[in-house]
Amino acid sequence: MCGRYILVQKVDILEKRFQVEAGPSFTWEPHFNISPGQLAPVITSEHPDKLQLFRFGMVPFWAKKDMFLINARSEGDHNQDNNPSYTGARGIINKSAFRKPIRSQRCLIPADAFIEGSTEEKLNKPYLVYLRNKMRPFAFAGIFDRWEHPVTGEWIHSFAIITTTANSLLQKIPHHRSPVILLPNQEKKWLRSDLSLSDVTAMLQPLPGQMMNAYPIAPAIKQPGFQSPDLIHPIGERLEPETEMVHHTELQLSGMGSNKRFRFDPKKPQGI
Repeated sequence: MCGRYILVQKVDILEKRFQVEAGPSFTWEPHFNISPGQLAPVITSEHPDKLQLFRFGMVPFWAKKDMFLINARSEGDHNQDNNPSYTGARGIINKSAFRKPIRSQRCLIPADAFIEGSTEEKLNKPYLVYLRNKMRPFAFAGIFDRWEHPVTGEWIHSFAIITTTANSLLQKIPHHRSPVILLPNQEKKWLRSDLSLSDVTAMLQPLPGQMMNAYPIAPAIKQPGFQSPDLIHPIGERLEPETEMVHHTELQLSGMGSNKRFRFDPKKPQGI
């Protein structure tokens, strides 16, 4: 499951990175704890040149009441034991809530990092997972739908993150799922309306674990209303060591929602 993630980039950075435009009414502030029910930026296959705000937690168009489908399993009903070596059918194409969106309503979900807890302890023992070499923002592979509230008549545009088998890094947390993270050269392809279903499902693979790392953070992140840079401060060592050719140097936090200076200590784990 991927139920929490982080996006603290400014709008102009997102526009440049994904080659999109945000409308004049688009507003976005750094979010250190994007949770189900909150609005977040997406880029859809219907408007691949536009940055929009959709709700995290998808409601199928046919639903009788509001719901929050935050993740969509790429295997569908297959691989119920979450075997990380599974290479079989991508049953998402047959699930009633996902079979239409996976064919024609795909989206990119920009993120800087995501939060994952162990399978047993969940967000009582959370880790911040990020891509190495400062690869941020990146994009989750997502699907979206639109639903009309039967009482208020309000149209809700919402999205879900597609998940797949756990890569080697997620298995060390340990967690049984990975969100599908697209490589930059896959992003435009994911949004193409003429993409064959076989090409779509071929991209539903876990990112290699070697491209990622993670460190433990405090369980305060499990409170959806909490928003603070302190939420992503490490409270322990990274899962994988990283060599850093730096000494006690002042660094400027850029693109992470803060202008605060801090002194880097190579003996202590640092935030992303």
